[in-house]
Amino acid sequence: MGRSRTLARAYRDFGEVDAAGTSPLYERVAVALSESDEALRAIETAPARKRRPTVILAALHDLALAGSAPALAAAYAAADGDAAADAAIDTLLRMTDAVVAVAVRRPPRTDETGRCAVLYPAIAEAAHRVGASAIGLIDVGCSAGFNLVVDRVGITYDDGPSLGDPSCAVRLSASVVGGRPVPTREMPEVVARVGVDVDPVDVTDPDQARWLRACLWPDQSHRLARLDAELALVAADPPLLLSGDVVEVLPEALARVPADALPVVTTTWALSRLPLESRARFLHRLDEAAGRPVAWVSVEGVGVAPAVPTLGDRRASGHSIIGLAVFDRSTLRAEAVGRCWSRGRLLAWLADA
Repeated sequence: MGRSRTLARAYRDFGEVDAAGTSPLYERVAVALSESDEALRAIETAPARKRRPTVILAALHDLALAGSAPALAAAYAAADGDAAADAAIDTLLRMTDAVVAVAVRRPPRTDETGRCAVLYPAIAEAAHRVGASAIGLIDVGCSAGFNLVVDRVGITYDDGPSLGDPSCAVRLSASVVGGRPVPTREMPEVVARVGVDVDPVDVTDPDQARWLRACLWPDQSHRLARLDAELALVAADPPLLLSGDVVEVLPEALARVPADALPVVTTTWALSRLPLESRARFLHRLDEAAGRPVAWVSVEGVGVAPAVPTLGDRRASGHSIIGLAVFDRSTLRAEAVGRCWSRGRLLAWLADA
């Protein structure tokens, strides 16, 4: 009974705090689930780590998108919170095994290209410092590979400059704070795109692409529309995806970049998922490859990226450090070139232009 009360509170808190004012549908559905003893018992058949509201709601959404839960799909399409709550409970009770199977098989995803607004100027700066006329992008923890199309999206900053491709259907915007403008240097030609992940997402696979949609909230139509544009952009020229332990696979990824191009490794909130020992090994892998210059652009929490200065900022301070490191014949030059907040929607550029 204690577990049920804890689970009920988790779903009520999700609805009344996390979804409130953002997703009326999920606010109503989560609260309804918290009030249904039968629904909570069904959720408890999932492994403990898979009972979270984001996971179960995504699994229900996936079944709706797949056509397996038409009443729930219709309620979501109509943005009818009461009907959605009833349909979610009914689907969960009738299809408990299917819901749990989806939740167990797939990790929740939050893949969006918003972080490209932070990555673009840092990657361009890395290429400029090395004097590279061509680069190969290697995204560690790539998931669906959206960071690997950083040069193809259109990016606008509220202080004036635009970067990337202004004709692209994927349009991003970011706000700039502080006294320095974001540099407008263009990224050189990208000749290789390689994603490294324990479980990469192949956007050309309909089931995997549907799961990305399922992880978004069904009444956030603007995010769903942007995701569809992002999926189309990546699917038009899919990157090479390498699966496995990211530290162990990194040398193979670096070898996929032509010898006359600068490998630029990117990590965006990926290293925090690795233990401290693996982060040190990650740095060592980059150093081992430095028979030629290698650049690393990191967007990580304060103190997470090894060798990147923290500028005296405190850990868990609510923002992330944009780091730029260049390895060249066992010489490492690393600096913090900026700070960012809200997953890249707000940034401060610190490096000299």
